[in-house]
Amino acid sequence: MAHIVRGTRVLSRCVARPFSMSATNLNRPEPSSAPSMLDIGTRRIFNEEHDMLREAFRKFVEAEVTPRHRQWEEDGVTGRDVWEKAGAAGYLNVNIPEEHGGVGGDFKSATIVNEELASAGASGLFSPHSDIIVPYVSKYGSDEMRKRLIPAMTAGKCITAIGMSEPGAGSDLQGLQTRADRDGSDYIINGSKTWISNGQLADAVVVVAKTCKEGKAAHGLSLFIVERGMPGFERGKNLVKIGMKANDTSELFFSDVRVPAMNLIGEENRGFYYMMNELPQERLTVATAAISASEAMFEWTREYLAERKAFGGPLSKMQLIRHRMAKMKTEIAVGRAFVDSCIERHDASFLDAATASMAKAWASEMQDRVADECVQLHGGMGYMYDYKIGKAYVDSRIQRIYAGTNEIMMDLVARIVFPK
Repeated sequence: MAHIVRGTRVLSRCVARPFSMSATNLNRPEPSSAPSMLDIGTRRIFNEEHDMLREAFRKFVEAEVTPRHRQWEEDGVTGRDVWEKAGAAGYLNVNIPEEHGGVGGDFKSATIVNEELASAGASGLFSPHSDIIVPYVSKYGSDEMRKRLIPAMTAGKCITAIGMSEPGAGSDLQGLQTRADRDGSDYIINGSKTWISNGQLADAVVVVAKTCKEGKAAHGLSLFIVERGMPGFERGKNLVKIGMKANDTSELFFSDVRVPAMNLIGEENRGFYYMMNELPQERLTVATAAISASEAMFEWTREYLAERKAFGGPLSKMQLIRHRMAKMKTEIAVGRAFVDSCIERHDASFLDAATASMAKAWASEMQDRVADECVQLHGGMGYMYDYKIGKAYVDSRIQRIYAGTNEIMMDLVARIVFPK
């Protein structure tokens, strides 16, 4: 294990060993028994180096993200400068190998960045870029592509998006209509995408397109890098959502976009298999954010109930409310234990697709239940967007939809319940 501190950069480099924990790790409290579920120094899957990273990144969020987030929500997009600041501090592409142009940390370190943003109620930042999109370039791209793109992606100077969903095809990847036809040493891309996160900011978009006219669509999908400024590549308006307002979300249009063959990620017609390999990490990323957001909502609500007085005393003294909070904490603690086991397995490269689907579905549904309960316990204040809990309520709803709807998740789990 090596620990690196460079200016504001703090990184834990751990060699993952399957389910091995030191005696020191076993002595770490779980969030369920800590004074606050947000305390640093908890959870047996982490160590002291991870704690240093969490503390440093939490300070970064408090200084660079939280004070500006409301303005970003009004603008419908985050500031590009915060991406470059995060890149300079080593908070982007944390889990991308250093030899590919990334930071070179373990997956647990990348999870800390995701969790802290979720706990702060910050939308539109970092994790999809670092943990969902750039891995396609790192794992399947050519050496030339990695050298050309990943250093700028790690520095925050090249922001990414992924173009999967289309107006007529959301969770059903086999229904995609965007095409890429070979033309000499290039491909010509035609089609459109919708609900694309980072759609306005993105400098490079991983586009899923059909490259085979025959057979099942799943066997004929390929992935391409479409870069800002390529003729025929246009963005629609920034879509207005009910939540996650700081995360710019757009339609993308491709009209005879000429893309050089060197922008093909991996092999032609292998895109579906690459996505199947990467979706477990994407779904685990949603699950980790859901648990961390739930812990934050619980703590905000506990603080509010201790201060809010009614019927002659603080609401926290009323048995009904105490029991509801106790039940909520128990549910969050159970979810935390399961998701932490998934993080541990994925860090050791053992997480399977069905278990990741269980984690995504269960954690996101629990997040919605916690958000609803916390709003109720805040009363009228909970319905105000100026209160963090009101914003968290609307932000939570998308978790059950993106990265594959929870209905799709249950279908994937059912395949191991009743295998063919």
